[in-house]
Amino acid sequence: MSKSRTSSSREASKASKVLLSASSSAREKKLAGSVLSQVRKNAETSPEMADLAAKVLESPTASATAQSLAGSVLSQTPRKP
Repeated sequence: MSKSRTSSSREASKASKVLLSASSSAREKKLAGSVLSQVRKNAETSPEMADLAAKVLESPTASATAQSLAGSVLSQTPRKP
């Protein structure tokens, strides 16, 4: 049986603030939407979102919020056997 993976309430709260903020970037808002979509269900991150999240984590200019959301998004990525 696979372990249930959902976004934490802390990350969901952060994602909500990002979506409500006019100063958040489009990249942050995409990540926030992905985090919120995985709050109450055992959902998996799409390959496209996983790629975006990986790029954010590699970017030296990404904000701490974007990197935190990217980490949460990647934690929902399906594990390969």
